[in-house]
Amino acid sequence: MDSEELHVVTGDRLVTDLTSPVERFCGRRGDGLVHVFVPHATAGVALLELGSGSEHDLAEALARLLPRDDRWRHRHGSVGHGGDHLLPAFVSPSLSIPVLAGRPALGTWQSIALVDPNTDNPDRRVRLSFLAG
Repeated sequence: MDSEELHVVTGDRLVTDLTSPVERFCGRRGDGLVHVFVPHATAGVALLELGSGSEHDLAEALARLLPRDDRWRHRHGSVGHGGDHLLPAFVSPSLSIPVLAGRPALGTWQSIALVDPNTDNPDRRVRLSFLAG
């Protein structure tokens, strides 16, 4: 298995597009599976249509589901950070995607997105692993 770690700075963005780095990683390989894993307790990865308003819709849905207020028992960090720790229960910390001829077999409108509501820590690692078919 081949593996590589990406360093991603999210800043205050909820969604960061990982599609191009994943495509570059897969580009020198043939058929198989690419696994995308975020080793953080407050982030996940998702397949989304980016650039169409989905980022805003996701932000609104997460604000309803995981409000940024002081209701959380997990209380270190900024207000609402406890809810950030629940995100991986709803947005998985990993994805596996088929790779055909060195290209992730994504649907027409699918992009690979890092979802990270935690503005307390903008430095993220993303582990890409390739399992040849």
